[in-house]
Amino acid sequence: MKWIALESADQINEIKHHPGYSIIFKHSTRCSISMMAKKRFELEWDDLPEEISLYFLDLIKYRDLSNQIAADFHVHHESPQMLLIKSGECILDQSHGGISVDEALTMVE
Repeated sequence: MKWIALESADQINEIKHHPGYSIIFKHSTRCSISMMAKKRFELEWDDLPEEISLYFLDLIKYRDLSNQIAADFHVHHESPQMLLIKSGECILDQSHGGISVDEALTMVE
């Protein structure tokens, strides 16, 4: 699996209109907890179905996009944070130690 860099509002719009599943991982490059959550997620991500798009948002560079994600998907901003999006709706919002591939898999049909 590979990350897709999330760097524009157009990409958020694409995620909102995508008929399947997408994951957005919001990461602070200055935070050791965020780094550990990202590493743990990457160790497990091969268990995810290949058709799930994995988006990576650098919160330091793109804070405005993080705010847009919070507004568009009706979630409270956290860092680190993983959102599972299905057909434009956030169906799972995890942060910090709660971020896990296994939990995301319980929501994927």
